[in-house]
Amino acid sequence: MVNIRDLDPSASPLDYYGSELRRLREAAGLKQGQLGSIVFCTGSLIGQIETARKVPTRDFSERIDAALGTGGVFTRLVGLVLRSQLPTWFQPYAEMEAKAAYISSFQAQLVDGLLQTPAYARAVLGVRGDEGLDGKVAARIERQRILDREHPPLMWVVMSEAVLHQEIGGGEVMREQLAHLLDLRRREWAKVQILPFEAGAHAGVMGSFNLLRFDDDPDLVYTEDFVQGYMTANPQALREGSLRYDHLQAAALSVEESAARIAGVMEERYGHQPGPDGRAVA
Repeated sequence: MVNIRDLDPSASPLDYYGSELRRLREAAGLKQGQLGSIVFCTGSLIGQIETARKVPTRDFSERIDAALGTGGVFTRLVGLVLRSQLPTWFQPYAEMEAKAAYISSFQAQLVDGLLQTPAYARAVLGVRGDEGLDGKVAARIERQRILDREHPPLMWVVMSEAVLHQEIGGGEVMREQLAHLLDLRRREWAKVQILPFEAGAHAGVMGSFNLLRFDDDPDLVYTEDFVQGYMTANPQALREGSLRYDHLQAAALSVEESAARIAGVMEERYGHQPGPDGRAVA
């Protein structure tokens, strides 16, 4: 059993979640191990979450709500908890991303975060170590919930072909990630284009960037360096970003040709041939 320590519920969403979990568990007359048995986890995990040493997942929160009859308290709270696990400088962008009606993304080196599989995200986020990795991955996957809404944003992604060849996490992780990109063809709101190597010099040589468009707010352009991200509604920056994106789309393969290029790389580099439905098969 994890030693009980005092939490300041106002310190962070994670501390508040932990204090509420402890309060409501004790009100139900359950020990940590007993609650763990009900929600199919260890009492140690319950204790770690209660003491803000472990970040809860959405699935865990839903099971806790069902076990304690809390009316969805933890399912609602976990979104704030996971948002707080994002880098402080990235949180304003994540908030605007969730409100966008149209997301245009150019990625020079990695799959866009909204389209990453959990395994691929773990490999990317864990490149500098495992500290807090579970929370970082959970936060990234939580961002993707905007794509499962009843009215998701229209998302158009242009990726350099280099993204397909940069082996992140090993061959199996890449097979799964490329198969996921192919699966996106099932969704009308998501389009992926590949900027092929043969395109040569292109409008995205300066790096990745995103454009966010809104129904009622000014459009935004977002860029990153190795320290932090930059978001602006400056008209000149928006004009330049939009022009660059138009050129990238024009230079990229069509959506259908891009799917064929993804499938070809998956077969040649990672050993699996995608089936007719886009899923990888042996």
